[in-house]
Amino acid sequence: MTRSDGYLLDNQQTEAGSRFDALSTLFDATTFRHIEDLGIGPGGRCWEVGAGGTSVISWLAEKVGPTGKVLATDIDTSWAVAAARPPIDIRTHDVGAEEPPEEGFDLVHARLVLVHVPDRERALRSMIKALRPGGRLLIEDADPALQPLACPDEYGPEQRLANRLRTSFRKLLADRGADLSYGRRLPRLLREAGLRDVAADAAFPVASPACSALEAATIRQVRDRLVAAGLATDEEIDQHLSHVASGTMDLAMAPMISAWGRKE
Repeated sequence: MTRSDGYLLDNQQTEAGSRFDALSTLFDATTFRHIEDLGIGPGGRCWEVGAGGTSVISWLAEKVGPTGKVLATDIDTSWAVAAARPPIDIRTHDVGAEEPPEEGFDLVHARLVLVHVPDRERALRSMIKALRPGGRLLIEDADPALQPLACPDEYGPEQRLANRLRTSFRKLLADRGADLSYGRRLPRLLREAGLRDVAADAAFPVASPACSALEAATIRQVRDRLVAAGLATDEEIDQHLSHVASGTMDLAMAPMISAWGRKE
């Protein structure tokens, strides 16, 4: 992530751990499949940007082994420090404002990071600069504008409330500089940045317990801001959280678009 007083989902809030766990359940399999396909193995040097939790960096450490390296960076590394053991190195770093902490990486990966970074162009250049010739970049980011609904099947008042709160959440994100249609542009941006063999796909979670867990944690994390902005009342938020807890809501997440390419 990048430093911003307006960042909506910071790691210091108590709900951050629940969000990391849910995101891992929803998206780790997709991320791991792509990294496997990119050929990262023993002795590899990897930079995990905006590490947040520990699931990806721990998996990468197993892949590269004791002769490799996994550098994990974020502006707040409090959730990642538990994984700080060889070959994992944890550092505080702002990808949108600082030069790469090192160069010569075989893989640079960022998941659900750049959509929140004000200077996304600089961050992308920094990550590409950090790659060795032939190194691979994997960027995975959401595109909430592509599928904006919490409940695509809006068949009742509970679903309508969920969708209204999702719209309000998106407004808070946009007001803080998030680019809600960033994911769809990733293939073009990687090509324009000079990468080769660019390709992409998307993951679209629908109606899983992890979707409900992520929704509840996110709404709790932004509750005060929703109320302060006049976008929802405490009563509406309580109703929604009760609906989510019932297990009867078919909640969806925004598609996560994964794009990758090779540095010449």
